[in-house]
Amino acid sequence: MIRTVATTPYTDQKPGTSGLRKKATVFQQPNYAENFVQAVFDVVEDKAGATLVIGGDGRFLNREVIQVAIRMAAANGFGRVVVGRGGILSTPAASHMIRKRGAIGGLILSASHNPGGPTEDFGIKYNIANGGPAPEKVTNGILARTLDIDRWLTVDADDIDLDADGVVEVGGMPVEVVDPVGDYAALMETLFDFDAIRAARLTMAFDAMSAVTGPYATEILEGRLGFAKGTVRNGTPLPDFGGHHPDPNLVHAHELYETMMAADAPDFGAASDGDGDRNLIIGRHRFVTPSDSLAMLAANAHLAKGYTGGLKGIARSMPTSAAADRVAEALGIPAFETPTGWKFFGNLLDAGMATICGEESAGTGSDHVREKDGLWAVLLWLNILAVRGESVDAIARDHWAKYGRNYYARHDYEGVESDKADALMAALRGSLATLPGTRFGDLVVEAADDFAYTDPTDGSVSRNQGVRVLFEGGSRVVFRLSGTGTSGATLRVYLERYEPAGGDLDRETGDMLADIVAAADAIAGIVEHTGRTAPDVVT
Repeated sequence: MIRTVATTPYTDQKPGTSGLRKKATVFQQPNYAENFVQAVFDVVEDKAGATLVIGGDGRFLNREVIQVAIRMAAANGFGRVVVGRGGILSTPAASHMIRKRGAIGGLILSASHNPGGPTEDFGIKYNIANGGPAPEKVTNGILARTLDIDRWLTVDADDIDLDADGVVEVGGMPVEVVDPVGDYAALMETLFDFDAIRAARLTMAFDAMSAVTGPYATEILEGRLGFAKGTVRNGTPLPDFGGHHPDPNLVHAHELYETMMAADAPDFGAASDGDGDRNLIIGRHRFVTPSDSLAMLAANAHLAKGYTGGLKGIARSMPTSAAADRVAEALGIPAFETPTGWKFFGNLLDAGMATICGEESAGTGSDHVREKDGLWAVLLWLNILAVRGESVDAIARDHWAKYGRNYYARHDYEGVESDKADALMAALRGSLATLPGTRFGDLVVEAADDFAYTDPTDGSVSRNQGVRVLFEGGSRVVFRLSGTGTSGATLRVYLERYEPAGGDLDRETGDMLADIVAAADAIAGIVEHTGRTAPDVVT
């Protein structure tokens, strides 16, 4: 029996670049999660009899919201729900599951790299039939529905046992609880040479950050590739991620960094985030920035069996360094610069225009799914190391000697009052016309703009995607407000200096970027607008 529950709208349910993210206490308000899920279901067309995938990263509220969503799916006419055992599905595994099962879409319950727990963050994202994040026309429809919603639908049924594989019925709808790892691991074996990786006898440290990739990494790295027991650290997903911030950067994965900088460091180190779509790559005594990792993976992808035919194109988000562009030029393939958000890559992947994509925020992936994929990047690195028989450091040095080096960092000013952040960006946009030709120390502004993107697949235009200030010689600074936080605003400042091949390729990044940091403050008035004299996080 379908039950209709009267409700009133909440006005703060606008989906961001990766769904709706709020504090868990916000989602615990009466009807809050239900309103948003119902808005999604009201917007989804042709759902009658269709398959829906549901899973999440195991954070606080994951299991409870899954049970609610299952009952609501039954009431809204879906034909089947596929859910990961324990409520677990990494974001890339969910993307693969949607595609493999021919599902109409999926609910991914995660706030990605944001902390979890009773007072921390929760999120709900809807992915469409291609396995990728919902495009703006869908998220705009969801927002519109949240503002006039007056009821949500459910069925009266008991919670299902999420820890037992098999099929049960809820309101007459089959609900299939499945192994969350097996299908994804099998896909990885089609892309990478597991025999070659095993034969290389590499040593490794992987930090799963008490998040969703623990079961995946344990099965693939220790189970199928033969790495030693204990290679996977913090491998059990916890509702609060062990009290840590599950963001794979040098601040939050500092213990891994210390391991990799030690005299007895293993060959390779890596980490992944809350929902498994981001990665951190560190070789023995060599950290590789996400921007450089994208470029190096693209330059060497042909060494893995899934990419022996070459790449169709490389795509990067606008704030990501131009290192990958130089690889694309050398390979004679297109390079695409898109707004931040994987949905833009999804269009290129669906159209067969790109094969490998990446973001400076530690996300890389390929056309095997429609999300960024942390373990995929780790496995491709392992495949490259095994075939080349060289260290991460040697591969990085060889890459820079051929293409030059894009020294790169991101400075995050977190929790800035929204009005102050908006004022800073407004002043920046107002200065764009007068910036070209201006000198800041030895730097001369060549061009400045507010990045806009015309999607080559459908002609849609996305404006106001971040302010770019380009200096003569290939260096630049980018200013952008992030859409992934849950309170205040995060001002992200992206700093890049290009040093050509034959130049100064082995200096400390901070030293090489010092003049660009000074120029960034002079251009944007960061101290003046925010009162901040230093970033909260440097990556």
